[in-house]
Amino acid sequence: MGSLGWAVLLSLLSVAAYASAAVAQERLAGSGHRGWSRWAAALLLTGAGAGLHVVALNFGTVAVVQALGTLTLLFALPIEVVRYRTRISAASWRDAAATVAGLALILSLSVGPDRPALLTEPVTRRLALITAVAVFVCCLGAWRAGPRGRAVLLAAAAGVAFGISSVLSKAVLTSFTTGGPGAVSATAALLVAAFAVCGYLLGQLSYQGAGLAAPLATVSVTNPLVAAAAGVVLFGEGVRFGSAGLLTVAVAALVMAWGVVGLARRSAATSTAGVPVR
Repeated sequence: MGSLGWAVLLSLLSVAAYASAAVAQERLAGSGHRGWSRWAAALLLTGAGAGLHVVALNFGTVAVVQALGTLTLLFALPIEVVRYRTRISAASWRDAAATVAGLALILSLSVGPDRPALLTEPVTRRLALITAVAVFVCCLGAWRAGPRGRAVLLAAAAGVAFGISSVLSKAVLTSFTTGGPGAVSATAALLVAAFAVCGYLLGQLSYQGAGLAAPLATVSVTNPLVAAAAGVVLFGEGVRFGSAGLLTVAVAALVMAWGVVGLARRSAATSTAGVPVR
């Protein structure tokens, strides 16, 4: 199995863990954040997803691995169906097909950079500052918004934090594999942990009072977009066929986002119409 194959396999396993963690987080928020077993389940599943995701980054580009992360909602949908004892509708299958089709195009056109994915210390610090400002602005907007707007803005902040955490993880892994432990930036390693924890906490807060659909869809779209943009700017990642390929990827991203948002709407309808299975 080649590098891309390993990246896809590990990313799919990561997505399955993250989807299960998202459902566990939504149930935890619904119980008022009470119950050690619920906290343990959410944390363990999130940790498993994060670990698999980091390993996948060692085999594929940031754009590819993060794009595969949009399948989280696709995996969460059948979990919600089992939980609420409903069927997957034809519209949900259509949205799932759009998500997979857009993702397949992105995977087929993405190419890795010609140089190692490394970041200098000044670039790392500037990236951290920009990320912190973006997260703060989203949180400030959430504080002033209504319940649904609050959930979306907090989820967007979580997506930004997760996306940049993945970008920094890629840089840390590349430093380790090319220069050994001594080449790893302590600042970058600490920022990976800080942004990952920040994203987890903001994601958990976003589920409170808004259900699973809107926050998960927002994270699923924001995370890969932020990470892919950073990968292009910082690592030189690109696409095949020049401008035509770039336009195709942009269209594929829109199709994929449309599918993800549609899946979120179906999931919201399921969670409000069904009776939870206890």
